[in-house]
Amino acid sequence: MLKKKITVADYVISFLNKKNVKDVFLITGGAISFIVDAFSRNKRVKYIPVAHEQAAAMMADSYSRLGPNFSATMATSGPGATNLITGIACSWFDSIPSLHICGQVNSYELSKFNKTTKKVRQIGFQETDIVSIANPITKFSYQLKNENEIVYILDKAYHLAQTGRPGPVLVDIPMNFQRKIINFSKVKKYRPLQRKNLNTLNSKIEKMYELFKNSDRPCIILGGGVRISKSVSKMLNFIKRFDIPILTTWSGVDSISHKHKNYIGCLGVYGSRASNFVVQNSDLILSLGSRLDTRITGGSPKTFARSSKIIAVDIDKHELNKQRGLEISLKINSDLNAFFKAATKKKFFCKRLEWNKISKRWKSKYPIIKKNYFSQKKNVNPYVFMKKLSDHISKNEVIIADDGGHLTWTIQGMELNGKQRLFSAFGNSPMGYAFPASIGASLALKKKRIICIDGDGSIQINIQELQTLVANNLPVKIFILDNNGYGIIKQFQELYLNKRYEATVSAKGVTNPNFKNIAYGYGINFNKIKNNKEIDKKIIKILKSKKPEFTVVSINPKQKIIPKLSFGDPIEDLSPHLSRKELSSEMLIRPVGRNFKINETN
Repeated sequence: MLKKKITVADYVISFLNKKNVKDVFLITGGAISFIVDAFSRNKRVKYIPVAHEQAAAMMADSYSRLGPNFSATMATSGPGATNLITGIACSWFDSIPSLHICGQVNSYELSKFNKTTKKVRQIGFQETDIVSIANPITKFSYQLKNENEIVYILDKAYHLAQTGRPGPVLVDIPMNFQRKIINFSKVKKYRPLQRKNLNTLNSKIEKMYELFKNSDRPCIILGGGVRISKSVSKMLNFIKRFDIPILTTWSGVDSISHKHKNYIGCLGVYGSRASNFVVQNSDLILSLGSRLDTRITGGSPKTFARSSKIIAVDIDKHELNKQRGLEISLKINSDLNAFFKAATKKKFFCKRLEWNKISKRWKSKYPIIKKNYFSQKKNVNPYVFMKKLSDHISKNEVIIADDGGHLTWTIQGMELNGKQRLFSAFGNSPMGYAFPASIGASLALKKKRIICIDGDGSIQINIQELQTLVANNLPVKIFILDNNGYGIIKQFQELYLNKRYEATVSAKGVTNPNFKNIAYGYGINFNKIKNNKEIDKKIIKILKSKKPEFTVVSINPKQKIIPKLSFGDPIEDLSPHLSRKELSSEMLIRPVGRNFKINETN
């Protein structure tokens, strides 16, 4: 029960407590000081001091992905607030709920409300219009106009963050309001609008099953929405009625066991050749919670699944109606939980023996991890490393990877059991996400061990959070796949820029610190894996440790991502390219692209 007299600052912390927000990631500062001070009067909510606000937002993001409740950040005005933006964008693009509370200068110092000075850039110290900056990447962004609004605004923000397609919200609170007492007689209560039925599900589902009955080569794509909607168990029950190929997007890669009898692999620009053959030769696709963006379709959507009808289930109608050359035959605007519930009421079974046989042959013929990778003697082969890491981790492990070549090797090479989690900030894909996200994930899961896959470049974006790791004594295992530069960009430069390695290699100024000294400087144990022979022994030792571990894995600087899509090619034609004869013989429909014409027919 709230006190009759309570300041805005104290109400904020009481609100977080009421909503079961346990941990708040922050850096203090002048404009947020009153709210931070309120933690001293409510010990049920804990704050976690961090070294950079960007990292704080990324910690909150991963915490919300894994925890029963979402997390929050706090930042001061100006640079504190603007530093949150990259992390907020991660939550926005990946549909992750999070609450961001910013301090602001006194309301009477805000230039935009002063008629004589509204064209002045700044009046108050560190005055910054964070609401306008954050608007495009939040579901709700608002600056408090008086102290009595706080009850309504926090309720609204909390509700919107989790309702429909989830996402981040931001509340900006001027300093003078933080210390004012709320007059509850003037408080307006927030009453959420009742959501209408997104569509008549039953009729849509009837049409969906009709399409399956008339298909010869159907497949299912599992996207990130399966995890976001927390409908994995319902999805697994739903797919029991289909004995057909199952594919995943990057963000859906951990939603199903990779040993499932119908699982073929990940599809798209960095997908497996087998998965891409399946989708490109299909005549019907059921997409569950996937945006079907260019990472999936390739740069030319007209070439994607060009002989197939597409059924797409998505909670966001805008994703279903976007115009970019990809035609959706049946649009089902629904939450996945509601969809699975309705779809499983009707008896139905779809089995395609010959199509399954072809798909599994592709999977066997075109594996991601080839046998010769294991015989590599110098440096560590990243595909071998991922395979062996998969063999040693626990059945409910959490793996978080950063953006770069190491993310692709992780997605392509890890073998997951459906209970393990593997994610990154897929939509925004910033360098520097994985490490702070690993800290947030560990705290969300009560100091559980987290596997962090990072690169020698990306780890340096938020390397300062090693102190946060140590301060909280978290058993995060950091593996730095060190290829001495920005390997994924080097591969791009080799393909399209005549091997001009500008800003990607040491000769051009991109250098690494002494990681061993850095680890020891923070009091963290350091390890190095130099070749394939050392992998098993050292992984076992590292995983047995109850403490944080910092490990450098030596990767050949010339190591490539194999396979991958080249610009302009349809996704069935991954590089290194198959011979035109082999590609034509494997395709059930006519190939297009390199040496083929898109308008040719069978």
